[in-house]
Amino acid sequence: MDHNKFLEYVQAENKVEPKDMMPEDYRKLLVRQISQHAHSEVVGMLPEANWITRAPSLRRKMALLAKIQDEAGHGLYLYAATETLNDGTVNADRDSAYSDMLAGKAKYSSIFNYPTLSWADIGAIGWLVDGAAIMNQVMLMGNSYGPYARAMVRICKEESFHQRQGYEILMTLCRGTKQQKEMAQQALNRFWWPALMMFGPNDDASPNSQKSMNYRVKRESNDSLRQRFVDVTVPQAEFLGLKIPDENLKWNEERGHYDFGDLPWDEFMEGLKGNGPANKKRLQTKINAQKENAWVKEAAVAYAEKFKNVTT
Repeated sequence: MDHNKFLEYVQAENKVEPKDMMPEDYRKLLVRQISQHAHSEVVGMLPEANWITRAPSLRRKMALLAKIQDEAGHGLYLYAATETLNDGTVNADRDSAYSDMLAGKAKYSSIFNYPTLSWADIGAIGWLVDGAAIMNQVMLMGNSYGPYARAMVRICKEESFHQRQGYEILMTLCRGTKQQKEMAQQALNRFWWPALMMFGPNDDASPNSQKSMNYRVKRESNDSLRQRFVDVTVPQAEFLGLKIPDENLKWNEERGHYDFGDLPWDEFMEGLKGNGPANKKRLQTKINAQKENAWVKEAAVAYAEKFKNVTT
């Protein structure tokens, strides 16, 4: 395939479908990005699942269960989209992608390596983490790969609900007792900087960002999305009566944006290396689940084979 013609094709806002010819590096870029997105969805269930049995009311428990179920569905859509790129030369089947994650070869979003220490953290995850995800993912509805773009439509609708759910949890806490509001503030303190790091490294330090933008997989740079998130989120924090934990945060009239402090990139890199606060716990939980529930997969495969033999 002529690389320049392919670039012209995607930059003219055309969609690429699974059976279309595509450059090998485009296929590999998509496998890495979509599978990483899928891993983030399924690992992202864990910090919230930690609070299912301790949700403060039946209503909260039902909403949290529904949200976690949504995240499992998102992972399913995205693994299915990844598999459409399996052409024999690039290995994109679901088992291989998931095994790479369990082995630490494939990454997921660093935000999910932080523990949820209080019920307010569930609100912070919905408000900040899902809010940052929406900022990232809305643009992905227009990305150049058809299956990925279509999967993102439903995912974005559901993430929007999750963000509102989290904000409502924090609003309730902030309108409650002094202790409840302090709990909300502590959750914001814990998740503010990790949420900003969700957008990835600064543009000049991101090796894949520019390529992804050239191929119209990503539509906007990491720094641009991070700035927009800060601009949107600061007034929301002010409405809650919470303080953003950044001494350098201030409105810049000339720029028309908020200035904010340097992110703790050393912490980010430690997470990527597998040394985050809950890295090992998250992976071990998934490894244990894979082993303990292997019989379900084996039974399903055996049944499918038996049914196939009967019908043929």
